[in-house]
Amino acid sequence: MANRTLGARITALLNTAWLRPVLFLVFLVALWDVVIRIFNIPPYQIPKPINVLWTLWTDGPDLLQQAVPTTIATIEGFFLSAVFGVVAAVLIAGSRTVESYVYPLLVFSQSIPKIAIAPLFVVWFGFGMMPKVLSAFLLGFFPVVVSAVQGFKSVEPDMLDLARAMEAKRLQIFRMVAFPHAMPAIFAGLKVSITLAVVGAVVGEFVGSNNGLGFVLQRSIGSFELPTMFAALVILSLIGVVLFWILDLAERIMIPWHASQRQDLVIAA
Repeated sequence: MANRTLGARITALLNTAWLRPVLFLVFLVALWDVVIRIFNIPPYQIPKPINVLWTLWTDGPDLLQQAVPTTIATIEGFFLSAVFGVVAAVLIAGSRTVESYVYPLLVFSQSIPKIAIAPLFVVWFGFGMMPKVLSAFLLGFFPVVVSAVQGFKSVEPDMLDLARAMEAKRLQIFRMVAFPHAMPAIFAGLKVSITLAVVGAVVGEFVGSNNGLGFVLQRSIGSFELPTMFAALVILSLIGVVLFWILDLAERIMIPWHASQRQDLVIAA
């Protein structure tokens, strides 16, 4: 009986949502170390995991301090992407004229490398937070617009006709029908946007900053301090994961009625 109880607890532990990716991450780190040893890869090309962990332990406080401006730029750029992206999506989805003029230009703008635009922000706004925020905004803006437009356009016509038949005003239709229906698509775009905002903030730090994890990466590459570079990448990944998790939690709270949330409940049961 005790063995069955212990086995049930182990099975329940293995089925937890957070443990599986952790186990897979441990496997990847072990594989990383094995590959380095088998192929005898020199440390100036790829550092050993133990060296990266040691750098995280010794230089962790400094790296976390450098992570603060990167995180702030990411959040501010993401906030701008969310606000302006949803507003632009409302205008595009609500007017064929606006869509015909604006939407093709938005698609065309994505073919322009953001790393080529970032130096212009330094010229226009100087060194500081603004170039990083704008870079994060540019990378995170387009996914929000595309997903939100799809969400607003996928509203069932019967629901709109019913709201009009009940003499609902245009703002009431948007608030009570269109926006709630588009929320799942909006959150899907926001999840993509938050990860791209991290990349945008780092791009801004590459070209015009004397602090932040992007600056640490640039300095580490120049001096071949690969353990420091990998440690900074680990912290950047953690920033992206934490922000994504916060957004996913907000989605679960705001739209618990969505089919994906009900599916989670069925699987958990």
